[in-house]
Amino acid sequence: MKKSAIEWTGSTWNPVTGCIKVSPGCKNCYAERMAKRLKAMGQPNYGNGFQLAMHPHVLELPLSWKKPQTIFVNSMSDLFLEGIPNNFIQEVFSVMRRSHWHTFQVLTKRSERLAALAHSLTWSKNIWMGVTVENSDYVQRIDDLRRTAAAVKFLSLEPLLGPIPHLDLAGIDWVIVGGESGPGARPIKEEWVIEIQEQCTKARVPFFFKQWGGIHKKKAGRELQGKVWDQMPAVPITYPQAVGQ
Repeated sequence: MKKSAIEWTGSTWNPVTGCIKVSPGCKNCYAERMAKRLKAMGQPNYGNGFQLAMHPHVLELPLSWKKPQTIFVNSMSDLFLEGIPNNFIQEVFSVMRRSHWHTFQVLTKRSERLAALAHSLTWSKNIWMGVTVENSDYVQRIDDLRRTAAAVKFLSLEPLLGPIPHLDLAGIDWVIVGGESGPGARPIKEEWVIEIQEQCTKARVPFFFKQWGGIHKKKAGRELQGKVWDQMPAVPITYPQAVGQ
């Protein structure tokens, strides 16, 4: 387990590391930069840098974490990346179901594969499923997400690279918006964020504004029109502790 600095989660769990760029939001991938640093530091799981690697030895780690937590799954990869065997994805889902006292947040850009596998996956209430939509060219990912049986379906509009004026929020339980951060960060416009926030309010979907981003993201802050937006889905975040705890 690693405590996360990501505002909308608590910890991270990476049974898979490494990825391949698939859309514009991947251009300045933070995970790729971090993987290079971890390789240089000699971290064994990153011996091949950001190349795809599965780590069966960490699969059952959440079962040993007795305190209920919110866990971002594969912050350093994409669980539905091509090259990850279906049976390994099934094993990850099995661990999440058995670790019923945690809440797991899975996020993908490979929504077509998600939709294709959704019927063969067993979903439990503690598994939240999300897709990344960086601009209006990728809204079809939302339709793919709706084809799953996830109890909570969420959108990560980060890095937000353009306006999304006609956001269909039917069946969506939560929306996260954020600007890109780090070297080469592309700008986000306030009007894009306000437009999405207003659509969420109209649809009664919780809205979470993560950051303005930029090279100095802490200085830029995360207030939108003088307010911090930390809305969460109206469902329990944690579940009963492990048996015997």
